[in-house]
Amino acid sequence: MSVSTAAAARTICAPLPVLGRDVTVPLVTGGEVTYAALDYAASAPALQRVWDDVAAYAPYYGSVHRGAGYLSQLSTDLFENARKTVAEFLGCREGDQVVFTRSTTDSLNLLAAALPADCQVFVFETEHHASLLPWRDARVTYLDAPRTHQQAVATLEKALADRDPYGPALVCVTGASNVTGELWPVRELAAAAHAHGARIVLDAAQLAPHHAVSVADLDVDWVAFSGHKLYAPFGSGVLAGRADWLTAAEPYLAGGGASRKVTRREDGGVDVEWHESAARHEAGSPNVIGAYSIASACKALTEAGFENLVAREQYLIEKVKGGLADVPEVRILSLFGDDAPRVGVISFVVEGWNSSHFAAALSAEYGIGVRDGLFCAHPLVRTLLGSDPQTQGECGAPEAAPGEKSLNAIRVSFGAGTPDEHVERFVTAVRELVSDGAKWRYRTEDGRCVPAV
Repeated sequence: MSVSTAAAARTICAPLPVLGRDVTVPLVTGGEVTYAALDYAASAPALQRVWDDVAAYAPYYGSVHRGAGYLSQLSTDLFENARKTVAEFLGCREGDQVVFTRSTTDSLNLLAAALPADCQVFVFETEHHASLLPWRDARVTYLDAPRTHQQAVATLEKALADRDPYGPALVCVTGASNVTGELWPVRELAAAAHAHGARIVLDAAQLAPHHAVSVADLDVDWVAFSGHKLYAPFGSGVLAGRADWLTAAEPYLAGGGASRKVTRREDGGVDVEWHESAARHEAGSPNVIGAYSIASACKALTEAGFENLVAREQYLIEKVKGGLADVPEVRILSLFGDDAPRVGVISFVVEGWNSSHFAAALSAEYGIGVRDGLFCAHPLVRTLLGSDPQTQGECGAPEAAPGEKSLNAIRVSFGAGTPDEHVERFVTAVRELVSDGAKWRYRTEDGRCVPAV
């Protein structure tokens, strides 16, 4: 990106206001500094717009779907309108359902529970555990990590063509890796799946906060994502897409809201008629605030314009990649190569450093929050690090003292609310830590590296 283009990106789209942007944190070396939140891939800070919308609604909090009072009716309208907003945000087709869940993990477990009998599932080893692990009652084929987009499509096509018996099948793929940030060829994989009589679900947890996602344009059957990565509070998620498998399945949870009619039988038992709408899988009192916050975030991102958001994020990506490239001891992890398109997620290792030690120093000495570990994508990180993919590890830091080699990595991630200063401070901190070392002593406590006191 040229200087003029970078300046234009910053002018067109300033960072969106987020909660915590003025929070200060203490430094172990003395004083305080504004916190640099660079762990968006785990949980992005809530947009101020979202928080304001939720606060404005809070006094009108009421029960949904069953209340006759004004506040209940208002809450019901707000909940169902949130469903419509999300459907528009995702470019859903006519007849698609939007089911509100707790998270991406919950969404994919819901879909796993709705698979038809004898369904085969195909998933790359590169997936986050949320999309790697839910398929416990299905026959699962785990595909090796591809090194190009073309290899990913070819690998999937061969696996689908070779399946036996040739029955129902589901492909699960990420839109953007939570480890490398690299974009996957979703449209091409969807075409390959459909050509072989399979369906496909897109894990958009890392894609939706950074790029426009359209179920119709990508031609995927379902999409799943989490509110807490889309600048909304914790505890809300979405599964959107085709209704048939969801309608044919037993309710994800049995209870009020999912049931349309319940009657006693003469033998003393009960007969249940379940809803065929999204309510079938939303038993119990729903998370209205969670659904509303997701809808608010969808509106805010749409109004900001993904073209502008992407342009500015690309500027930040190049700033980080360029800064890390100037430090020979740093190796950026990648599946598809240095020039592969990505979102604002970059993982790396530093020669001579334990990753937990490095992340602890960034936090304690510079006020920078990043993530270290295996990022709940153990097989992928093991593959990228060149270690045995079967080696045991944890999502957090392993038991390794400062200076010892660790079988994990460091991840920096950012997005619509990240100011230039945060990534500039990060690049400066990496250079100083590598050249001068940490200013403080650290020790291992409960498997995590912390400043020694």
